[in-house]
Amino acid sequence: MQSIINGQAYLGIELGSTRIKSVLIDENHAILASGGHAWENSLVDGIWTYSLDEVWAGLQASYADLAANVKSQYGAELTAVKSIGISAMMHGYIAFDQKNNLLVPFRTWRNTTTEHAANALTEEFGFNIPQRWTIAHLYQAILNKESHVSDVSFVTTLAGYVHWKLTGQKVVGVGDASGIFPVDSNTCDYDAEMVEKFSKLTGINLTDVFPKVLNAGEDAGVLTPEGAKLLDPSGKLSVGALLAPPEGDAGTGMVATNSVAERTGNISAGTSIFAMIVLEKALSKVHMEIDMVTTPTGKPVAMVHCNNCSSDIDAWVKLFEETLGEFGAAVDKNKLYETLYRKALEGEADCGGVLTYNYYSGEPITGLAEGRPLMVRKPDSVFSLANVMRSLLFSAIGTLKLGMEILDSENVQLDSLLGHGGFFKTKGVGQKLMAAALGVPVTVMESAGEGGAWGIAILAAYHAAKAEGETLEAYLAKVFAGEEGSTIEPCSQDAEDFARFMQMYVRGLGVEKAAVELV
Repeated sequence: MQSIINGQAYLGIELGSTRIKSVLIDENHAILASGGHAWENSLVDGIWTYSLDEVWAGLQASYADLAANVKSQYGAELTAVKSIGISAMMHGYIAFDQKNNLLVPFRTWRNTTTEHAANALTEEFGFNIPQRWTIAHLYQAILNKESHVSDVSFVTTLAGYVHWKLTGQKVVGVGDASGIFPVDSNTCDYDAEMVEKFSKLTGINLTDVFPKVLNAGEDAGVLTPEGAKLLDPSGKLSVGALLAPPEGDAGTGMVATNSVAERTGNISAGTSIFAMIVLEKALSKVHMEIDMVTTPTGKPVAMVHCNNCSSDIDAWVKLFEETLGEFGAAVDKNKLYETLYRKALEGEADCGGVLTYNYYSGEPITGLAEGRPLMVRKPDSVFSLANVMRSLLFSAIGTLKLGMEILDSENVQLDSLLGHGGFFKTKGVGQKLMAAALGVPVTVMESAGEGGAWGIAILAAYHAAKAEGETLEAYLAKVFAGEEGSTIEPCSQDAEDFARFMQMYVRGLGVEKAAVELV
C-alpha cells in the first residue's frame, strides 16, 4: 500500500498473443494488483497481424484495469511508479521509414512465410535462422522485391516498438535481440561477423536499422510526457519512471521461473509453447528445429519453439460452454477449464484412439507451412469426453516433444524444468502430463501463474533497485528465496501412455499434411 502511495512500486506489462497483462509489485516483489485485456491476432491477406491501434487500445485498457483494481483494493490512485518494464511476444517484423511511418502491417511471429529467406540465411551464417525471426522477415521482403524495403529506416519487435514510444529510445534487451538476429554471448550484441555477411549480401547495415542491444539492468530511458499519455490517457500517471530494457516473452518467462542459470530450463505454454534450456556448452551442430537465443544477460539458450499449444483446447472449451448455454447452464469459465482438464486424467492410455492436431498455424518442426486443427478417429475408437480432453492436452505437447528429443541426442543435461502459462493453471494436470512427456521433474511455482508480466516487473525492479555490480542471478536468488513450488516427478505409466500417443501422432502427421493441402 505504502509503495503505491509513494510511487515506489514496479510495473510490468506483457503483450501476449491473447492477453495484455499488467502487474504491479512492491519492493519485496509481491504482487499488489494486476489488470488485463484480451485481444486476438487477425489473418489479413494471409498475414497474422495486430494493428498498432489495437496495441495502444489494448495497453491502455490493461493499464486502466490495473489502476481500477488498485483503486478498488487500496482506495488509492495509481499516479506514479518507480520503474516500468515492457515485454511482448518475440520476433516478427515492424518496419518504419525515416518519418516513423509504419511501412507494412505488423507481421507477427506466427507467420510461416519466410522459408526461403530463413534457409538461405541459415546456410550463409552457419547458424539456424527460424522463419519467425525478424531478420528472416526482412530478408524475405528483400527477396520478394517488396517496394517498401527501399524506405526501411528502423525495424523492431513489439516490445521494442512500445518501449520506443514510451521513452523515445530505440533499444531492446539482449534476450529480445536474440530473436531479431544472432547474438554473440561474449559481447551481448548482434554477432558482428554475421552483420558483416548480411551487409555484403544486401548492402544494408543492420546496426543502422535494428535497435541497440542492452543487457538487463542497463539504462533504457525514462517515461516521457508523450509516453505517459499513451499509456494512461487520463493523465494521472506522472512522467520520469525508469524503464528497464524491453524484453521478449521468452526472457521474462525465464525470469518468472528463476531459470537463468546453467542446467535450468522453463516451459512457457499458452497460445504457443516453448522450452528454454540454459546451456553449459554449445551444441555440436546446427539444428533447424532449435533456436539459439539468450537469457536477459546474454547466456546461450537452446529454445524449442512450437507455434501451437492451447488454441485448439480453447476452441473446444468454448464449444462446450456454448452447448451448456443452450440448456441455460451458466458455468464459470475457470471452473469449466479446471473440470475439463481434470477429466483428461480419466482418459484411456492411448486416448481411446482419438487423435488430434492443434495446428492453427504452421509448424516448422514438423515441416508444415500452414495448419489445420484436426481430430481423427477410427470407427471403433472410444469417443468420450475424457479421451477427447486427454488427446487435446497430449497434442498440445506433441510437437515440443519432437524438438526436445534433439536436445536429448545432444546430451543436454537438465536439473529441473519450471512450467508457467495457462496450460499449467489447473493444478497437477498439465504439469503431470508434461513431466511424463519429457521425462524430467516439472515444477510450478505459485507466482508462475502471473507469467511474463511478473517477470518483466522483476526486471524493472532489478533495473531500479539492484546493488552495484549485483548480477541478475544473485538478484533472483533473493526474489525466490524460500519459494519451492510444487514439483511432480515423471510417472513411468504416464510416460508409457504418452509414448504410445506419440507413435500414433507421428504416424498420423501425413493426415495433417493432407488436410493442409486439401482443406
